[in-house]
Amino acid sequence: MATLGELERSVMDLLWQQPAPLTANELRDLLSRISVTTATQGKELAVTTVLTVLSRLEKKGLVERERDIRPHRYQAVTSREEHTAELMHEVLGSAPDREAVLARFIGSVSPDEASTLRKLLGRSQG
Repeated sequence: MATLGELERSVMDLLWQQPAPLTANELRDLLSRISVTTATQGKELAVTTVLTVLSRLEKKGLVERERDIRPHRYQAVTSREEHTAELMHEVLGSAPDREAVLARFIGSVSPDEASTLRKLLGRSQG
């Protein structure tokens, strides 16, 4: 799974937050309300830039485009949680010692997170 640049992450964050698909113009307007990147601060973000980012995200399999209406609308293919879980599985799958990685991860979680993990593991075994 490809990593995301700062502008790509900002676009994905907006798509994950919205209940309905968005056009590139709507995304540009939303992006202009937040401080996106140091490279674009103080500059108007062009809709062509947003379209380029959306095209890249579509090629990465993260976004799908509604092609039957104009302007096209874009939405995330998966939820933020599903995407994050896929990233975790990918990283874990590439580790030569999965047990060591899991031990490091578990050793770094807060007590509340550890409690949540125990509950979730208990449910999956039940």
